[in-house]
Amino acid sequence: MMTEKANQILHAFLRASRQVSIRSQGYLGRLNLTYPQTITLMILDADGPMPISELAKATGSANSTTSGVVDRLERMGLVQRVRSDQDRRKIFVQITDHYREVRAETASYATDRFAEALKGLSEEEQDTVLNGLNIFCDALSK
Repeated sequence: MMTEKANQILHAFLRASRQVSIRSQGYLGRLNLTYPQTITLMILDADGPMPISELAKATGSANSTTSGVVDRLERMGLVQRVRSDQDRRKIFVQITDHYREVRAETASYATDRFAEALKGLSEEEQDTVLNGLNIFCDALSK
């Protein structure tokens, strides 16, 4: 039954998500960021400045939730809100130089943690995981 399979996939995803959360703790070291804060920073770092509404969509959160996360990151000096030069009504969230400095100091930490976790898998198993995650992400984005 497809519903049962969907339920199994959802539970596997949630278990994997929890493990990612556990392994990513400390990604930015001394900052003690929450998982939503870490995800927000990673999205902004990868995709560049964006309005709260786009950031909320990218994180899968409500605008109000995302705004609260951004408020806390802004107080930490890791992101800033800036007005668009083209349309002063538009406000974008972007990472700061302080974030880039902290990230540079700790960049290998997250990669090393994941590499350690994947060490027990063969090259073929790692490719299977990667392909499966890509297929899953593609299916969710449709």
